[in-house]
Amino acid sequence: MNKPAQPLAPPPGATETAGFGRGLPPSWPEAEWPALRDGRRVGVSAPHESAHLHVRGQAPYTDDVPELAGTLHAALGLSPLAHGRLLDLDAARLRALPGVVDVLTAADIPGVNDCGPVVRDDPILAEGTLRHVGQPVFLVVATTRELARRAAARAAEVVHAEPLPAVLTARAAHAQGQYVVPSMHLKRESAPGALDAALRAAPHRLRGSLQVGGQEQFYLEGQIAYAMPAENAGMRVLCSTQHPSEMQHAVARALGWMDHQVQVECRRMGGGFGGKESQSGLFACAAAVAANKLGRPVKLRLDRDDDFLVTGRRHGFDFDFDVAFDDAGRILAYDVTLIANAGHSADLSAAVMTRAICHVDNAYWLPEVAIHGHSARTNTQSNTAFRGFGGPQGALVTEFVLDSIARRLGLDALDVRRANFYGVGQRHVTPYGQGVTDNVLHELVEQLAHGSRYAARRAEVAAFNARSPVLKKGLALTPVKFGISFNVPHLNQAGALVHIYTDGSVLVNHGGTEMGQGLNTKVAQVVAHELGLDFAQVRCTAADTHKVANTSATAASTGADLNGMAAQDAARTLRQRLAGLAGERYGCRPEAVRFAHGRVEAGGTVLPFAELVRQAYLARVQLWSDGFYTTPDLHWDAQTLQGHPFYYFAYGAAVSEVVVDTLTGECRVLRADVLHDAGRALNPALDIGQIEGAFIQGMGWLTMEELVWHPQSGLLLTHAPSTYKIPTANDCPPDLRVRLFDNPNAQPTVHRSKAVGEPPLLLPFSVLLAIRDAISAVGEHRVDPPLRASATAEAILDAIEAVRAGVAATEAVASATVAA
Repeated sequence: MNKPAQPLAPPPGATETAGFGRGLPPSWPEAEWPALRDGRRVGVSAPHESAHLHVRGQAPYTDDVPELAGTLHAALGLSPLAHGRLLDLDAARLRALPGVVDVLTAADIPGVNDCGPVVRDDPILAEGTLRHVGQPVFLVVATTRELARRAAARAAEVVHAEPLPAVLTARAAHAQGQYVVPSMHLKRESAPGALDAALRAAPHRLRGSLQVGGQEQFYLEGQIAYAMPAENAGMRVLCSTQHPSEMQHAVARALGWMDHQVQVECRRMGGGFGGKESQSGLFACAAAVAANKLGRPVKLRLDRDDDFLVTGRRHGFDFDFDVAFDDAGRILAYDVTLIANAGHSADLSAAVMTRAICHVDNAYWLPEVAIHGHSARTNTQSNTAFRGFGGPQGALVTEFVLDSIARRLGLDALDVRRANFYGVGQRHVTPYGQGVTDNVLHELVEQLAHGSRYAARRAEVAAFNARSPVLKKGLALTPVKFGISFNVPHLNQAGALVHIYTDGSVLVNHGGTEMGQGLNTKVAQVVAHELGLDFAQVRCTAADTHKVANTSATAASTGADLNGMAAQDAARTLRQRLAGLAGERYGCRPEAVRFAHGRVEAGGTVLPFAELVRQAYLARVQLWSDGFYTTPDLHWDAQTLQGHPFYYFAYGAAVSEVVVDTLTGECRVLRADVLHDAGRALNPALDIGQIEGAFIQGMGWLTMEELVWHPQSGLLLTHAPSTYKIPTANDCPPDLRVRLFDNPNAQPTVHRSKAVGEPPLLLPFSVLLAIRDAISAVGEHRVDPPLRASATAEAILDAIEAVRAGVAATEAVASATVAA
């Protein structure tokens, strides 16, 4: 591809405060002015394109769209049983209620009663069997949302079912061999039998288990779909979704239509985190089926309780491990079993488990290794994508194991981690066969350890604990290596449309969705940079399946990588067309034409960009272009779990210091230092914001967000903010230091940037292991704390009690030995 033309100097008196919103120029930091003067529109901290709307409460979401005349409202009737045989539904009783227009069941779905994204095992409305408490059984459509909800709330009275035995835990399902997809096994040995031999012969061996709970996405905007019948057997669906194309396919299947009859649009989401990748399908389908049957617009918006009860979340995992290591803590052999709670259907569990397996290594060389992955089928909500997509669970168990190895050997955990880091030669190949060729872990960790005063603070923490009998401090440094790309190769593609209007303004449409992460801002920056325009001249519009077709989900941290490159491709085509015209008219080579600051210089002539565009229009030069991008060098064998699934790796590390009250189990994070690799950041401010948000979200998962199901009924007890707690401002570390590691991507991504959505969620492993370090101090680091995650106050107290019991047992054995 041709390189962008060199930028022009800004015109005299030009301001450096041009922004995305006309009439609303942001206040730019003085540090950004030189880059803006040079014509750069990437690598600068442009404000989020909707920030001024967000803070004023003027950013419209799906529920804010003015309702069409005749709009009806829907609510879901939910299963009262965790498992049962559906016998009958007294729909007539519900239809007689005030305001109820109709009650729909599975029999009313004209096409396929299924919204499963991969495996067709996920009914829109229950048919024959009830699979979990909260499964949608029927849909009430009424004149108002309140009347629909009142009718739907009577589900327990009208649903007649025969109870069946329910399986509520992954361990129980695993014991019964009950899975949603076939189990996966990845094994690497230097020779047949080498793994078992190394486990038997190693100087040290450790066996154990770990339990890690799931996590609710807790997007601020709940699941919602607004379906509007269109002319000639068409349907327009406004939907809060990360995957408009998947919603289009699902709605078309449910209606028995072709895809071109269905238009799905999403301007923005109030958060997604993966919970709106596949699971928005049920709501889009239900609303569309009702709208088609009744010939009127239908809106389906869940309240928070129903959202929790219907939808899935991050998979909880159980782990069993057997590890052999030497006196320096280097892993010699590692056998680990992963058991995920998949819920009642497959959803995306196969891909989640694949990524978990591919991240068990995290930052470390594993010479002899076997990884076994089982996706257990339980009578609970079907778990789904969540930021990290299995990667955090897979990496966490190995960090936990290394922490235990260090304690067993009496070594600093950071020294053990360094001893196991990927290196050179044979030590840079992952268990799935991909080389770690862009490794910056050594220098990144060294820079963080030095800047955070890790060694000195380790001594300070020990001194504090020696004189403090009740409060105990802990400190931990953990690294991250996270693969970037969808682990299903064909999903690594994106398209974009870029239009230049005759006044010189630009409209961009791409296949990604905006959920607050700043994707539209970054894509607009890329296009503005390519065409030499100010930010106010470029606008991104809503994701729309009638504009860019066959899109991939905005997930796997690939939003900017894929859509930024596609938009750049389209904008570059337009620039080359305009440069060709300018070169012809002003007597220079097209590659010598320069675009910057909304102006064009060609052959000594300088003219406004808009003037050249008008000339191009009169000369019948095409002023719109499509762009397309596919990630290169990806391949994957799902049977052998071998290949090159990731285009590159993102790296990072964090140091966390905590204090634990050993009487109450209360914990506080005192300070966190983060150094993260975002490549050559497209927008440093947005990237730092993503890192901060991911750190707090991951910290919440590992320290306070606990999911509890009733052990007999299977009801999710933590189904509202009153019982499910996420971090608040008061839980944030009072001292949070986040910096970007200077490391342009080795791969030719868009402006050599790196993905920053998911990888930082692994950084708060340091918080969990710092808590474990503090608990360990109760027993003077002689007993390995059996701490589970989420490390709630109860979990911390359980671990403290176990440590004290372990110390007492050790002392009793020692006394008995002396007496003997």
